[in-house]
Amino acid sequence: QVQLVESGGGLVQAGGSLRLSCAASGLTFSMSTMGWFRQPPGKGREFVVGISRVSGSTFYGDRVTGRFTISRDNAKNTVYLQMNSLKPEDTAVYYCAADRRWTAARMPTEYNYWGQGTQVTVSS
Repeated sequence: QVQLVESGGGLVQAGGSLRLSCAASGLTFSMSTMGWFRQPPGKGREFVVGISRVSGSTFYGDRVTGRFTISRDNAKNTVYLQMNSLKPEDTAVYYCAADRRWTAARMPTEYNYWGQGTQVTVSS
């Protein structure tokens, strides 16, 4: 059974930083492309950033380039999202996702496995 468990969310002031973690189990982590998505209040789920299986290549959404960084530790089966220079518009529930089929997936439908989400709130 695949499980993805996010942690690290919380309340932060604008300009601050947070690091989210996603611990995976029940899948071959190194062979899985990992993605972070977010869902702002009242809006749809949007792609934030992803990291490819095997090569570890990263691919970013338009709104976070230069502020957010994704990384993975295959020995710990964990993917991280470092978020800097946070803005109020970054407020959302952040979800971790995994899939073995793609190397650069940006659509929610391309991911088979999802975590339960962690709330990030950025105050102005």
